[in-house]
Amino acid sequence: MQPITLKPKDVAELLADGRAVLFDIRDPDEFARRHVKGARLRPLATLEADPLMVPKGQTAIFTCRSGMRTAANCQRLAAAVDGEAFVLDGGVDGWAAAGLPLVENRKAPLELMRQVQIAAGSLVLIGVALGFLIHPGFFGLSAFVGAGLTFAGVTGFCGMARLLGAMPWNRPAEA
Repeated sequence: MQPITLKPKDVAELLADGRAVLFDIRDPDEFARRHVKGARLRPLATLEADPLMVPKGQTAIFTCRSGMRTAANCQRLAAAVDGEAFVLDGGVDGWAAAGLPLVENRKAPLELMRQVQIAAGSLVLIGVALGFLIHPGFFGLSAFVGAGLTFAGVTGFCGMARLLGAMPWNRPAEA
């Protein structure tokens, strides 16, 4: 059974009336930066690890940033709940576009994958620029980054993400 897509205003009504619970399937770093107020973090990677707790009389609604992850994983999401499952049309971005309130923390680090994209893209551009301006050997930097991204895609291990994840700005603040 496929989850049913609901418009942001309809989801807002269900949440306000206490008839639904919204599960955000993104990773914690994404959730910390921006999410729908009242949404519960339930990363996709942990979906099958523990049963999803949906209070009796409430409906489960799933969201991600744009709706792409929920669409790509609709079978898993539907299987995670008893009864009907719903997804937020357009995800958190659709919620924001509808003018509905979000919890935003601009001080939270950028999502790790965005950091990887910025770092990798910058290194490729630097390698190309230095290769043209200084010495062709600098093209090797771009090739190295490309090889690393290919390795990450094939194996699921991204050394750059691990390195960036260990940076001070990505560590939780001490209490």
